[in-house]
Amino acid sequence: MNALPPIFHYWSHTYLRPMVEEFDVRHPDEWFANHLHESAVRTGTDRPRFISIGAGNCDTEVRVAKLLRQKGLDGFVIECLDLNTHMLARGRELAKAEGVQSNVGFVEGDFNRWRADGRYDGVMASQSLHHVMALEDLFDEVRRALHPTGMFVISDIIGRNGHMRWPEALDDVQRFWQEMPTEYRYNRLLSRHEETYENWDCSDEGFEGIRAQDILPTLLERFEFYKFIGFANVIDPFIDRAFGHNFNADAEWDRAFIDRIHQLDEAGFADGRLKPTHMFAALTLSEPPQRQYSRGLSPEACVRTA
Repeated sequence: MNALPPIFHYWSHTYLRPMVEEFDVRHPDEWFANHLHESAVRTGTDRPRFISIGAGNCDTEVRVAKLLRQKGLDGFVIECLDLNTHMLARGRELAKAEGVQSNVGFVEGDFNRWRADGRYDGVMASQSLHHVMALEDLFDEVRRALHPTGMFVISDIIGRNGHMRWPEALDDVQRFWQEMPTEYRYNRLLSRHEETYENWDCSDEGFEGIRAQDILPTLLERFEFYKFIGFANVIDPFIDRAFGHNFNADAEWDRAFIDRIHQLDEAGFADGRLKPTHMFAALTLSEPPQRQYSRGLSPEACVRTA
């Protein structure tokens, strides 16, 4: 159940992959590797120092380290910051097993109270910011620690707090929900049938999405957006781990159903009625020479202000 369902991969391969390929990226790990590599080139540091905020088991960081080595970067370190000692221990073992132990470091600490002990050529955050309570403090510290020409590279969730749907999106979810066969409304994670979609607040447990809706506007106050991809909203509950496993990714009806929801999302982003709930972003401290926004969708346009 921890694995993403096949219908997610159908959707991501069909719709998300072309968005990231516009940025010469073929896989999410490359989003980090490419921009950290660019950061190292921009800073001109002999031994680039990076940090990953909320690294967990450090599996992403190990893969990114391998990609950076493939790009010819040498002498770098990605420091993995996390509060969980056991996760960092697993990361240490993984880095050793993958042969990148010299390129991955480990820092035990709370990202809500983190204080850098020096300058970093690049900072990354992979699906961690939606767990942060003290966003302002964290982003201020990233600003203080980041090299003037380095980048803050992010993949995260930027929808409503607790991963809830905003009212306008919830109406669409409920409408599509009633089109689904009854057996598709079974929540595989909670082992229960949901005749109507329950707009559950996930922040009640584990700080999940605790301040997700504040991430984008708080970043806009402190950084310049160099590259940005905003995507997905109404589609989320239909391709997630709870309900996505009910779909058959090879069935014509199932694929057409997902296609229609994606098209509704994109139309909603275009006219401003809906706002993306996910983003890839590369940010700088000063105004970049050029900006690249997928489908022309700016980060400012993706903030829900009402």
